[in-house]
Amino acid sequence: MTATTAGEAGTVTPTDGLTLTRMGYGAMQLAGPNVFGPPKDRAQAVAVLREAVESGITHIDTADFYGPTIVNEVIREALHPYPADLHIVTKVGARRGADGSWIMSREPADLRKQVHENLEHLGVDVLDVVNLRVGSHDTPDEEPVSEQFGALAELRRAGLIRHLGLSGASAKQLTEAQAIAPVVTVQNLYNLAHRHDDALVDRCATENIAFAPFFPLGGFTPIQSETLTKVAAGLDASPQQVALSWLLHRSPTIVLIPGTSSLSHLRENIAAARLPLPSDALTELDAIGA
Repeated sequence: MTATTAGEAGTVTPTDGLTLTRMGYGAMQLAGPNVFGPPKDRAQAVAVLREAVESGITHIDTADFYGPTIVNEVIREALHPYPADLHIVTKVGARRGADGSWIMSREPADLRKQVHENLEHLGVDVLDVVNLRVGSHDTPDEEPVSEQFGALAELRRAGLIRHLGLSGASAKQLTEAQAIAPVVTVQNLYNLAHRHDDALVDRCATENIAFAPFFPLGGFTPIQSETLTKVAAGLDASPQQVALSWLLHRSPTIVLIPGTSSLSHLRENIAAARLPLPSDALTELDAIGA
């Protein structure tokens, strides 16, 4: 495939002042194994971030619990002072144990503290977008979110956050949060093989909410499909590129945040932005997660 830029996938503008390139970058893999500890090659991590931005990406996804703190510090080292059109989307609602364990932490007082930690480690006075992490990584729950989302809405009114979103959320939780403050993005597990959120994807398109699938390529268990492999071979593309392109075709408000610590994989992901999928290929791919 020929060289491409992230901007060729277009943009999503869920609200005034926020325009995201549909091809974004997820920074989670810049930490060490299991998203814990320093990267194996910090210089390479810096180079990947800089090339992502130079390629036209204006949407970087992160969290202060990646590392913890390390990924945000690498982002600051690589990109600060940040370009005016770059939007960094972070998450709160979790912490890491000394052993690398994931600890949900959603008490309003700690959510406020996590916001201030993100501000400090990213080196900014205002966070572009903060997603409230709810549910587990693969299964949303139906726990009320008003108290937690309300705490973030207070920080938005105070000028520390520009926009709010949800991660790992159900449709019910989205409705609950919308009654408190505008929701500009939903970040849930969704990909070619994991289609449980089809209805929520469609709702987000109708309501002009950016839907950011995490694990767009399967995450810890990469997508394996003979159909995907066959379609990719017919298009002279990699299965990963086809899976990303399918997501861009799936909904006009889907934004992608594939992560990598490799420059070659970054370039391959960005090239998926201009990969057309013929109608017969889309029909075959749609059947994978039906």
